[in-house]
Amino acid sequence: MAQCVQSVQEFIQDSFVPLVAALCSEEAERLTRRNNLSFAELVRPFCRLTSEVHMRDPNNQLHIIKNLKIAVNNIITHPPQPGAIRKLLHDVVSVSQPAEGLVANVITAGDYDLNISDRSVKASVPWYSNWKETLMELNTSTFYSATTPWFESYRECFLQSMPASDHEFLNHYVACMLVVSSSESDPVEQFLKLSQEQHRIQHSSEYSYPKWFIPNTLKYYVLLHDVSTGEEQRADSIYEEMKQRYGTQGCYLLKINSRVSNRGADEQIPDPWSQYLQKNTIQNQDSYEDYTVSNKNTDHLISDGTDSEIKDGLSNYFKTHPLQLDHPSGSLDSTDYMKASTSMQDSKKSNSGTPHGACLTLTDHDRIRQFIQEFTFRGLLPHIEKTIRQLNDQLISRKGLSRSLFFATKKWFSGSKVPEKSINELKNTSGLLYPPEAPELQIRKMADLCFLVQHYELAYSCYHTAKKDFLNDQAMLYAAGALEMAAVSAFLQPGAPRPYPAHYMETAIQTYRDICKNMVLAERCVLLSAEILKSQSKYSEAAALLIRLTSEDSDLRSALLLEQAAHCFINMKSPMVRKFAFHMILAGHRFSKAGQKKHALRCYCQAMQVYKGKGWSLAEDHINFTIGRQSFTLRQLDNAVSAFRHILINDSKQPPAQQGAFLREYLYVYKSATQLSPDGPLPQLPLPYINSSATRVFFGHDRRPAEGEKQAATHVSLDQEYDSESSQQWKELEEQVVSVINKGTIPSNFQPTQFCLNRYSDNSKFPLAVIEEPITVEVSFRNPLKVPLLLTDLSLLWKFQPKDFSAKHDGETKEQGTCDEDMVGTEAIEEFLINSEETKVARLKLFPHQTGELHILGVVYNLGSVQGAVSLDGIDPSIGLQTGKFVSNGLSVRGRQDLEIQGPRLNNTKEEKTSIKYGPDRRLDPIITEEMPLLEVFFINFPTGLLCGEIRKAYVEFVNVSKCPLTALKVVSKHPEFFTFGGNTAVLTPLSPSASENCSAYKTVVTDPTSVRTALLSSASSADFGIGTGGSPEVIQVPLPDAVLLPGASVQLPMWLRGPDEEGVHEINFLFYYESIKKHSKMCHRVLRHTAVICTSRSLHVRATVCRSNALGDEEGRGDNMLLFVDVENINTSETGVKEFHIVQVSSNSKHWKLQKSVNISGDKDTKLASRERAKLCFKAVRCKNLEENYTFADIVFGNEQIISSASPCADFFFQSLSSEFKRTHVQSHAHASQRAVKQSLDETVRLIQRCSEVDLNIVVLWKAYVVEDSKQLILEGQHHVALNTVGKEAFSFPQKQGFKKILGNSDWEDLEQELPETVLLKFFRPENTPVPARPTPEQLSNLIKTSLHYPESFNHSFHQKSLCLVPVTLLLSNCSQAVVDVMIDLRHKPTSSEALEIHGSFTWLGQTQYKLQLKGQEVYSLQLKACFVHTGVYNLGTPRVFAKLVDQVTLFETSQQNSMPALIIINNI
Repeated sequence: MAQCVQSVQEFIQDSFVPLVAALCSEEAERLTRRNNLSFAELVRPFCRLTSEVHMRDPNNQLHIIKNLKIAVNNIITHPPQPGAIRKLLHDVVSVSQPAEGLVANVITAGDYDLNISDRSVKASVPWYSNWKETLMELNTSTFYSATTPWFESYRECFLQSMPASDHEFLNHYVACMLVVSSSESDPVEQFLKLSQEQHRIQHSSEYSYPKWFIPNTLKYYVLLHDVSTGEEQRADSIYEEMKQRYGTQGCYLLKINSRVSNRGADEQIPDPWSQYLQKNTIQNQDSYEDYTVSNKNTDHLISDGTDSEIKDGLSNYFKTHPLQLDHPSGSLDSTDYMKASTSMQDSKKSNSGTPHGACLTLTDHDRIRQFIQEFTFRGLLPHIEKTIRQLNDQLISRKGLSRSLFFATKKWFSGSKVPEKSINELKNTSGLLYPPEAPELQIRKMADLCFLVQHYELAYSCYHTAKKDFLNDQAMLYAAGALEMAAVSAFLQPGAPRPYPAHYMETAIQTYRDICKNMVLAERCVLLSAEILKSQSKYSEAAALLIRLTSEDSDLRSALLLEQAAHCFINMKSPMVRKFAFHMILAGHRFSKAGQKKHALRCYCQAMQVYKGKGWSLAEDHINFTIGRQSFTLRQLDNAVSAFRHILINDSKQPPAQQGAFLREYLYVYKSATQLSPDGPLPQLPLPYINSSATRVFFGHDRRPAEGEKQAATHVSLDQEYDSESSQQWKELEEQVVSVINKGTIPSNFQPTQFCLNRYSDNSKFPLAVIEEPITVEVSFRNPLKVPLLLTDLSLLWKFQPKDFSAKHDGETKEQGTCDEDMVGTEAIEEFLINSEETKVARLKLFPHQTGELHILGVVYNLGSVQGAVSLDGIDPSIGLQTGKFVSNGLSVRGRQDLEIQGPRLNNTKEEKTSIKYGPDRRLDPIITEEMPLLEVFFINFPTGLLCGEIRKAYVEFVNVSKCPLTALKVVSKHPEFFTFGGNTAVLTPLSPSASENCSAYKTVVTDPTSVRTALLSSASSADFGIGTGGSPEVIQVPLPDAVLLPGASVQLPMWLRGPDEEGVHEINFLFYYESIKKHSKMCHRVLRHTAVICTSRSLHVRATVCRSNALGDEEGRGDNMLLFVDVENINTSETGVKEFHIVQVSSNSKHWKLQKSVNISGDKDTKLASRERAKLCFKAVRCKNLEENYTFADIVFGNEQIISSASPCADFFFQSLSSEFKRTHVQSHAHASQRAVKQSLDETVRLIQRCSEVDLNIVVLWKAYVVEDSKQLILEGQHHVALNTVGKEAFSFPQKQGFKKILGNSDWEDLEQELPETVLLKFFRPENTPVPARPTPEQLSNLIKTSLHYPESFNHSFHQKSLCLVPVTLLLSNCSQAVVDVMIDLRHKPTSSEALEIHGSFTWLGQTQYKLQLKGQEVYSLQLKACFVHTGVYNLGTPRVFAKLVDQVTLFETSQQNSMPALIIINNI
């Protein structure tokens, strides 16, 4: 049980006190009424004696009475009705609430800190997060306890209002005060009348109430004298007469009203009556009808409305005998409580503020106190002592005993005991009545008298004796009463000679309840026994006792007892917290049924402390729902809204029907709350959930869809998923083009363009938006309920501060309102349905009409539910709900939800790493900038599939859809080799097909049949195609007419595309960059993105090698000829429908070399390749004559028309393929410049030797493919590039690894890959110190001097005529380098292998055996030699050894120059 203000001994003593009746004359009552008090009320605060009292027991032993209290009541001749008692008890509990402002009482139980006091409502509801902080200094204590003053008030009122019963005498009057005023004409006569009236009430048969203790009731005569108006002498004389008549012990002169009303108005006299007169002094108890919510306390979410405001320290005690009610008697249940409560509140309000004891001084207070003391000492106690003696003597005489009962009890009951019969064995004789003079009742009467004067030992003996007699007679009502008081007497005996007989009390309770059907007496037993058990720390037994008496006949009693049982569980040595909470819930339910709404709310809130956060969601939902209902009934609307809100935001496990009911309740309560303050700020709504971090913001218009052959640029849309890798690529492209525009540097204020901001993007800077262009905010909603939610009139909430970025002054900040549409237009979604447990995004738009700073705060909407949302017959109601096809149930509330986005956690500095700090996220705070141009791009006839190397012509349309012109249009891509807009000059760019048979994308001319297989020459500068000019090859200028696109204008430009060399799906990113003609401070440029997806399939695979021709002189006598071998294979699979490939032309592009003619053996005019066929082509290449920097293009045509390879698009793609070569050369030149100066001469020598083996020759193979598609034959065309850099080294049309993969096929390539080692040795190097190799390789040195022997293939000689055959041989020496070379020829070399001797035989060189020559750069020298043969045969003339070295070197790099092929001669004999 909860802690009480009184100890258990004090509580029991005050519950059973001697009762004194008061009978006043009308004049005496008038005197007391001057103080707004009756006589009984006047003396009540002074009825407790302040000193000890002595009396003697029947054995003449002195007995001390401490802290005695008497009760003086007006005589009421009608017993109180049960309905009136229920009404009184209801009111007592109702007005007793936790006082506001008290320190919270807290019980610490295990892991719980349970706040059980005035703060309990604030501390226990789940949304009150800081409730532990309200404990304040209590946290330092070791034990906390809770008080329940409403229970104590109920208990006191219950015990006081118990009607007197015949089976006991505790509630019977012992004495009667007869009060007469001294101002009466004949006070003595008045005393006589009152005495006769009292005698008539006690002894007449017409009055059965009140009950009197003994027939000879003590009469005490009190003369009341008004000091302010009466004559003191007359009063004294009357008093003297009274003393002579009634004796000095039987009368008293009481002087009151000493205070003159017009004197000392400011004098403060204490008011001891207020605490006893609860009806007239409770302040500010609002009735339920006119209750309003107070919002003064802004520190807590819940109003303090539940806390009653009890002023002036008043406690909850009703007026003496509170059953004098104006209401007719009858039952009062919780349903008609409202009317009764209202009338009671009205009477309270009319009486509130009435002063008590206004005519009394402190001296008068002392006189009244003295009067009560005199009455008790001289009148009451002697009378009781005398009565006890008389009763004792009567009992002894009747029993025939020689000794007094006091000493005889031990003898009677110490011997063999007769076993008591159980209750079930006893007959139902509760109706048995004893006559008043029965000896059993005399024993009981004596026991009660002893009990009232605290003689508990004698009382126990008497009760024990009476109990035996009653049980023998089977008078169960009397026996139960004796058992009850015997148990209490045993407990109260000083020194505790015997333990508390709890089984007495249990038997009494069972008898009262089951046999006598008297719940009032059973309840009294329970209240007494529970308090006694609690004092002995027997909380478990006390709780069981309290719970046993709960029943359906009284909700209020059951609620109070269940609450006390809950406190028993929490006060146990091992607190049973969950039992506490469960019984608090039961108590709250019974309080609610009893109409005690505030107490019900308090109980549920206290129980919630245990259930919250434990995962018991259904229990939490029930408690919160009840809290919401009770709070709404009490008009605590904020509290109700919070409770219902919590039900909805929890992950509810309720069925859909219940969730729908919760939602409707919430909407109804919320609507009621908002109607109280319609002009207040929009409150926060709990549903639906918003995932703020998933909010995305998109700047700009939605892209136009494709129209026929027109395909709009993909750009950025909210439908695309975020890809960090792709985002980084776009950023690099933009940085690249900005760097080119700004001559190689990126400005410090550069901010990458971000069209769509999300949780992954960099949101640390304020995003830029353009005036008059929409801002789309995508908000992610989630409906946690199993019922659909309907949002209507959904729009964004924003704040805007106008700013003119070209001027200095700023405007005022504007909140969203109806008049602000000229600043920012807001688009609203009329209906937005979120089905059960669905996550759905809403895209809301804003249209800024002014420049400035915009802050998007959140969303505002009406929240409602859908009519008929509960599933019927197992069918999900959300199926088939379409927007615009559903009906709201008419209940919706308007509110808002804020978008609060937490930025990324900072982790850069040490301080940030050791603490938790978050950076800003500014995606919802865009800056609206000045007007900018807006470009839209459309692609016409843009392919989705190409063959590798295929050339296709498409068109691009550029449209300026803004109101200001755009300029500096550029496009940047990581794959510039994929597309071209043509050369810089119109001559090089074919606008339309001219002489093409098949509408070719190339610029073609019809060829002369005589020129087949012979090179047709042309030249072009790389600068014409934007290559090698120092700029970035990835940034391409779009050739706009006049370089400006006016507002509303559009232009179409041709674009040639070439399929990438690798097969597969390719994503090619285009970034279009453009600027405004006006320069703006915030936004310098804009970009437009497009991603082209091209699927390429295999076509041809080209390999080429170049080697030096053995014929050192050409037709013009120049040396340095080379042979070019081209190997073309059709690796296309038949899946693509390609029938065959035709190689129509092979072109070369170089500054130093050109193709001269084809040397193919085959005489076919065209080269056709079916699937998996391979063709080998051979060409002769010669050095160019021109010394310019231009490239020479040589075309060898195999068909009827020549493709001008030096024009667009052939040359464009060729030069773009060279861009990587330019990059490499650029890097190498930087690397060379960084070498140390000491090695400079050495490095140059090495380079000269290396250049001998280098060749700068590029081959373009142009082809046509015949494709059958839908029974139609299409002709596709394309080109492949092969870059030849080194003599004798094979080059491929695409990377070697991929080339092998394509040739071998996937399966073979996978086998080859598996054979490769998985681990590769890591090489660590410092690139800045990497030296050029100090020695050239033998292969490079062998190419320094090229040798060639010229001789007759066969020589006829007559060995008969001349035995020696002399053959002239010419040795041609060609210097392949640009440097001067020293050459030494040694003819003494002999073949060492026996094989060579056997095959070729031996011969001798005649003449000089060693020659030393010096050859200038590129010089060809002819040396005449003679060979001598002695007989016929086949001889190898390739025996001379040639050594070479550079002039400025001594012995370095000297090596032998070997011929690649044997020089065979046949010597014939004739």
